[in-house]
Amino acid sequence: MPVSVNSAIYPAGIGWRSPHYRALLEEPPSVGFLEIHNENFFGEGGQPHHFLEKASDLYPLSLHGVGLSLGSSDELDETHLRALDRLIRRYQPFLVSEHLCWSSIGGRHMNELLPLPYTEEALTHVSRRIDQVQTRLGRRLLVENIAAYVRFQHSTIPETEFLSELSNRTGCGLLLDVNNVYVNAVNHGFDPAEYLDAVSADSVEEIHLAGFDETGDCLVDTHGRMVQEPVWALYRYAIRRLGARPTLIEWDTDIPPIATLVAQAHHADLMQKNAHTLAA
Repeated sequence: MPVSVNSAIYPAGIGWRSPHYRALLEEPPSVGFLEIHNENFFGEGGQPHHFLEKASDLYPLSLHGVGLSLGSSDELDETHLRALDRLIRRYQPFLVSEHLCWSSIGGRHMNELLPLPYTEEALTHVSRRIDQVQTRLGRRLLVENIAAYVRFQHSTIPETEFLSELSNRTGCGLLLDVNNVYVNAVNHGFDPAEYLDAVSADSVEEIHLAGFDETGDCLVDTHGRMVQEPVWALYRYAIRRLGARPTLIEWDTDIPPIATLVAQAHHADLMQKNAHTLAA
Protein backbone atom coordinates (compact mmCIF):
# COMPACT_ATOMS: atom_id res chain seq x y z
CA MET A 1 0.00 0.00 0.00
CA PRO A 2 1.23 3.56 -0.63
CA VAL A 3 2.68 5.47 2.30
CA SER A 4 0.16 7.83 3.90
CA VAL A 5 1.01 11.52 3.78
CA ASN A 6 -2.05 12.63 5.75
CA SER A 7 -0.28 13.20 9.05
CA ALA A 8 1.11 16.12 11.04
CA ILE A 9 4.65 15.35 9.82
CA TYR A 10 5.00 14.49 6.16
CA PRO A 11 7.78 12.06 5.18
CA ALA A 12 9.94 13.68 2.52
CA GLY A 13 9.99 12.41 -1.04
CA ILE A 14 12.53 12.20 -3.84
CA GLY A 15 12.49 13.06 -7.51
CA TRP A 16 12.38 9.75 -9.37
CA ARG A 17 14.58 9.99 -12.45
CA SER A 18 15.46 7.35 -15.03
CA PRO A 19 18.86 6.29 -13.55
CA HIS A 20 16.96 5.10 -10.46
CA TYR A 21 13.97 3.38 -12.04
CA ARG A 22 15.28 -0.14 -11.48
CA ALA A 23 17.13 0.55 -8.22
CA LEU A 24 14.04 1.89 -6.48
CA LEU A 25 11.92 -1.10 -7.45
CA GLU A 26 14.58 -3.65 -6.58
CA GLU A 27 14.99 -2.26 -3.06
CA PRO A 28 12.26 0.29 -2.28
CA PRO A 29 13.64 2.96 0.08
CA SER A 30 11.80 4.50 3.01
CA VAL A 31 10.61 7.78 1.51
CA GLY A 32 7.23 9.47 1.63
CA PHE A 33 6.47 9.92 -2.06
CA LEU A 34 7.92 10.12 -5.56
CA GLU A 35 7.86 13.08 -7.90
CA ILE A 36 8.05 12.61 -11.66
CA HIS A 37 8.37 15.08 -14.50
CA ASN A 38 5.10 14.85 -16.40
CA GLU A 39 6.59 15.16 -19.85
CA ASN A 40 8.71 12.01 -19.41
CA PHE A 41 5.50 9.97 -19.25
CA PHE A 42 3.37 11.54 -21.96
CA GLY A 43 3.67 8.43 -24.10
CA GLU A 44 0.92 5.91 -23.46
CA GLY A 45 3.04 2.80 -23.03
CA GLY A 46 6.55 1.43 -23.03
CA GLN A 47 9.17 1.00 -20.35
CA PRO A 48 8.57 4.30 -18.50
CA HIS A 49 4.99 3.31 -17.69
CA HIS A 50 6.06 -0.25 -16.90
CA PHE A 51 8.24 1.13 -14.12
CA LEU A 52 5.81 3.85 -13.03
CA GLU A 53 2.90 1.44 -12.62
CA LYS A 54 5.00 -0.65 -10.24
CA ALA A 55 6.25 2.40 -8.36
CA SER A 56 2.70 3.78 -7.97
CA ASP A 57 1.77 0.62 -6.04
CA LEU A 58 4.49 1.52 -3.50
CA TYR A 59 4.35 5.30 -3.14
CA PRO A 60 2.06 8.30 -3.58
CA LEU A 61 2.96 10.28 -6.70
CA SER A 62 3.45 13.99 -7.28
CA LEU A 63 3.31 15.15 -10.91
CA HIS A 64 5.58 18.10 -11.68
CA GLY A 65 5.47 19.88 -15.03
CA VAL A 66 8.18 21.84 -16.82
CA GLY A 67 6.54 22.54 -20.19
CA LEU A 68 3.03 23.95 -19.75
CA SER A 69 4.34 27.51 -20.16
CA LEU A 70 1.71 29.17 -17.99
CA GLY A 71 2.99 32.66 -18.71
CA SER A 72 3.27 32.42 -22.50
CA SER A 73 1.22 34.64 -24.80
CA ASP A 74 0.50 31.54 -26.92
CA GLU A 75 -2.76 29.73 -26.35
CA LEU A 76 -2.49 26.83 -23.93
CA ASP A 77 -1.29 23.70 -25.69
CA GLU A 78 -4.29 21.38 -25.88
CA THR A 79 -2.10 18.41 -26.84
CA HIS A 80 -0.03 18.97 -23.69
CA LEU A 81 -3.15 19.32 -21.53
CA ARG A 82 -4.69 16.20 -23.01
CA ALA A 83 -1.56 14.17 -22.21
CA LEU A 84 -1.41 15.58 -18.68
CA ASP A 85 -5.08 14.85 -18.09
CA ARG A 86 -4.54 11.27 -19.26
CA LEU A 87 -1.56 10.90 -16.90
CA ILE A 88 -3.51 12.27 -13.93
CA ARG A 89 -6.47 9.97 -14.56
CA ARG A 90 -4.18 6.97 -14.89
CA TYR A 91 -2.11 7.48 -11.71
CA GLN A 92 -4.28 9.68 -9.44
CA PRO A 93 -1.42 11.75 -7.96
CA PHE A 94 -1.88 13.55 -4.66
CA LEU A 95 -0.18 16.71 -6.03
CA VAL A 96 0.05 18.30 -9.48
CA SER A 97 2.34 21.28 -10.03
CA GLU A 98 3.84 23.63 -12.62
CA HIS A 99 6.18 26.63 -12.70
CA LEU A 100 5.30 30.32 -12.68
CA CYS A 101 7.14 31.05 -15.91
CA TRP A 102 6.95 30.98 -19.68
CA SER A 103 9.01 28.70 -21.92
CA SER A 104 7.42 28.90 -25.37
CA ILE A 105 6.53 31.48 -27.98
CA GLY A 106 5.11 31.04 -31.44
CA GLY A 107 4.82 27.31 -30.85
CA ARG A 108 8.56 26.97 -30.19
CA HIS A 109 9.73 25.66 -26.83
CA MET A 110 12.95 26.68 -25.09
CA ASN A 111 14.82 24.52 -22.60
CA GLU A 112 14.47 27.14 -19.88
CA LEU A 113 12.00 28.41 -17.30
CA LEU A 114 11.81 32.14 -18.06
CA PRO A 115 10.55 34.78 -15.61
CA LEU A 116 7.55 37.06 -15.90
CA PRO A 117 7.25 40.73 -15.01
CA TYR A 118 5.15 41.05 -11.88
CA THR A 119 2.49 43.42 -13.14
CA GLU A 120 -1.29 43.56 -13.03
CA GLU A 121 -1.40 42.64 -16.71
CA ALA A 122 0.71 39.52 -16.12
CA LEU A 123 -1.32 38.63 -13.02
CA THR A 124 -4.58 38.80 -14.95
CA HIS A 125 -3.12 36.78 -17.82
CA VAL A 126 -1.66 33.99 -15.68
CA SER A 127 -4.74 33.84 -13.46
CA ARG A 128 -6.91 33.26 -16.51
CA ARG A 129 -4.63 30.49 -17.72
CA ILE A 130 -4.47 28.77 -14.34
CA ASP A 131 -8.27 28.86 -14.22
CA GLN A 132 -8.33 27.23 -17.66
CA VAL A 133 -5.88 24.51 -16.61
CA GLN A 134 -7.68 23.71 -13.36
CA THR A 135 -11.04 23.57 -15.12
CA ARG A 136 -9.62 21.36 -17.87
CA LEU A 137 -7.97 18.96 -15.41
CA GLY A 138 -10.56 19.07 -12.64
CA ARG A 139 -7.67 19.46 -10.20
CA ARG A 140 -6.07 22.12 -8.03
CA LEU A 141 -2.74 23.15 -9.49
CA LEU A 142 0.31 24.10 -7.41
CA VAL A 143 2.45 26.89 -8.86
CA GLU A 144 6.19 27.04 -8.15
CA ASN A 145 8.33 30.14 -7.67
CA ILE A 146 11.30 29.91 -10.05
CA ALA A 147 14.99 30.83 -9.92
CA ALA A 148 15.19 33.99 -12.06
CA TYR A 149 18.46 35.50 -13.25
CA VAL A 150 16.95 38.80 -14.38
CA ARG A 151 14.39 41.14 -12.85
CA PHE A 152 12.08 43.51 -14.68
CA GLN A 153 12.33 47.21 -13.84
CA HIS A 154 8.66 47.70 -14.64
CA SER A 155 7.45 45.06 -12.16
CA THR A 156 5.03 46.73 -9.77
CA ILE A 157 4.01 43.81 -7.52
CA PRO A 158 6.33 41.99 -5.07
CA GLU A 159 6.71 38.32 -6.03
CA THR A 160 5.16 37.02 -2.81
CA GLU A 161 2.17 39.31 -3.28
CA PHE A 162 1.86 38.16 -6.90
CA LEU A 163 1.82 34.51 -5.80
CA SER A 164 -0.69 35.18 -3.02
CA GLU A 165 -3.00 37.00 -5.38
CA LEU A 166 -2.77 34.15 -7.90
CA SER A 167 -3.97 31.82 -5.16
CA ASN A 168 -6.74 34.21 -4.11
CA ARG A 169 -8.04 34.65 -7.66
CA THR A 170 -7.80 31.05 -8.86
CA GLY A 171 -7.72 28.81 -5.79
CA CYS A 172 -4.36 27.40 -6.88
CA GLY A 173 -1.78 26.36 -4.31
CA LEU A 174 1.89 27.24 -3.97
CA LEU A 175 4.85 24.94 -4.37
CA LEU A 176 7.49 26.82 -2.37
CA ASP A 177 10.98 26.13 -3.72
CA VAL A 178 13.24 27.15 -0.85
CA ASN A 179 16.40 26.72 -2.91
CA ASN A 180 15.03 29.13 -5.53
CA VAL A 181 14.25 31.67 -2.80
CA TYR A 182 17.83 31.47 -1.54
CA VAL A 183 19.39 31.63 -5.03
CA ASN A 184 17.31 34.68 -5.93
CA ALA A 185 18.04 36.34 -2.59
CA VAL A 186 21.79 36.08 -3.11
CA ASN A 187 21.68 37.04 -6.79
CA HIS A 188 19.29 39.98 -6.37
CA GLY A 189 20.18 41.13 -2.88
CA PHE A 190 17.14 40.62 -0.68
CA ASP A 191 16.53 38.91 2.66
CA PRO A 192 15.18 35.37 2.09
CA ALA A 193 13.63 35.26 5.57
CA GLU A 194 11.61 38.38 4.77
CA TYR A 195 10.43 36.66 1.59
CA LEU A 196 9.22 33.66 3.62
CA ASP A 197 7.56 35.96 6.14
CA ALA A 198 5.52 37.43 3.28
CA VAL A 199 4.43 34.08 1.81
CA SER A 200 0.79 33.15 2.33
CA ALA A 201 1.08 30.13 4.63
CA ASP A 202 -2.37 28.82 3.77
CA SER A 203 -1.46 28.48 0.08
CA VAL A 204 1.75 26.45 0.54
CA GLU A 205 1.09 22.76 -0.08
CA GLU A 206 4.57 21.48 -0.96
CA ILE A 207 8.23 22.47 -0.55
CA HIS A 208 11.14 21.76 -2.89
CA LEU A 209 14.79 21.50 -1.85
CA ALA A 210 17.73 21.20 -4.23
CA GLY A 211 21.39 22.05 -4.72
CA PHE A 212 22.90 25.09 -6.41
CA ASP A 213 26.28 25.89 -7.97
CA GLU A 214 28.36 29.06 -7.72
CA THR A 215 29.43 30.73 -10.97
CA GLY A 216 31.43 33.82 -10.19
CA ASP A 217 29.12 36.19 -8.32
CA CYS A 218 25.99 34.29 -9.39
CA LEU A 219 24.31 31.23 -7.90
CA VAL A 220 22.75 28.83 -10.40
CA ASP A 221 19.87 26.49 -9.58
CA THR A 222 21.40 23.36 -11.13
CA HIS A 223 19.76 20.55 -9.11
CA GLY A 224 23.15 18.86 -9.36
CA ARG A 225 24.42 18.87 -5.78
CA MET A 226 23.29 18.10 -2.25
CA VAL A 227 21.15 20.68 -0.50
CA GLN A 228 23.59 23.18 0.98
CA GLU A 229 23.62 24.44 4.54
CA PRO A 230 22.17 27.93 3.90
CA VAL A 231 19.20 26.29 2.19
CA TRP A 232 18.74 23.83 5.05
CA ALA A 233 18.77 26.78 7.44
CA LEU A 234 16.14 28.56 5.35
CA TYR A 235 14.06 25.36 5.21
CA ARG A 236 14.19 25.17 9.01
CA TYR A 237 12.91 28.73 9.16
CA ALA A 238 10.19 27.95 6.63
CA ILE A 239 8.74 24.94 8.43
CA ARG A 240 8.86 26.70 11.79
CA ARG A 241 6.78 29.48 10.28
CA LEU A 242 4.56 27.49 7.90
CA GLY A 243 4.36 24.14 9.65
CA ALA A 244 5.11 20.74 8.14
CA ARG A 245 4.61 20.35 4.41
CA PRO A 246 5.34 17.51 1.93
CA THR A 247 8.98 18.15 1.02
CA LEU A 248 10.76 16.97 -2.12
CA ILE A 249 14.49 16.48 -2.75
CA GLU A 250 15.19 17.42 -6.40
CA TRP A 251 18.28 16.15 -8.23
CA ASP A 252 18.35 16.33 -12.02
CA THR A 253 22.01 16.55 -13.14
CA ASP A 254 25.09 14.57 -12.08
CA ILE A 255 22.64 12.19 -10.43
CA PRO A 256 24.22 10.22 -7.56
CA PRO A 257 23.25 6.79 -6.18
CA ILE A 258 19.70 6.73 -4.90
CA ALA A 259 20.97 6.32 -1.32
CA THR A 260 22.24 9.92 -1.45
CA LEU A 261 18.76 11.27 -2.25
CA VAL A 262 17.21 9.08 0.44
CA ALA A 263 19.70 10.38 3.02
CA GLN A 264 18.77 13.97 2.09
CA ALA A 265 15.06 13.10 2.42
CA HIS A 266 15.67 11.60 5.85
CA HIS A 267 17.50 14.76 6.91
CA ALA A 268 14.43 16.78 5.87
CA ASP A 269 12.29 14.37 7.92
CA LEU A 270 14.45 14.98 10.97
CA MET A 271 14.20 18.74 10.56
CA GLN A 272 10.42 18.57 10.27
CA LYS A 273 10.22 16.34 13.34
CA ASN A 274 12.40 18.69 15.38
CA ALA A 275 10.40 21.74 14.27
CA HIS A 276 7.16 19.93 15.09
CA THR A 277 8.47 19.02 18.56
CA LEU A 278 9.53 22.60 19.27
CA ALA A 279 6.10 23.86 18.19
CA ALA A 280 4.24 21.37 20.36
